[in-house]
Amino acid sequence: AVGLFMLALALPVMADEKGKEITITGEGKCGKCALKETEKCQNVVQVEKDGKKSTYYFVKNDVSDKFHKNVCSDTKKVTATGTCKKVDGKLEFTATKIEVAKD
Repeated sequence: AVGLFMLALALPVMADEKGKEITITGEGKCGKCALKETEKCQNVVQVEKDGKKSTYYFVKNDVSDKFHKNVCSDTKKVTATGTCKKVDGKLEFTATKIEVAKD
């Protein structure tokens, strides 16, 4: 059962490594200002699913840069679309679209 659980957790990341586009919704915030986890300002989205929190660190690109002012000083619910891969134990998300989520 534990093996199946671990496989279920790994499948979404394996699929994402192949370049499959996904959409995530969660709390958008700044990795430096809000979380104190990054050296420079960086978009981060924390998603909670089944009681487990996952943190997606956004790769710096035009989409991420243009959106950052929305979450640098304030946490907001956001929806982002892009690809994800695990690098050094962290989820790196390359966004193609980010928007403040509609309630």
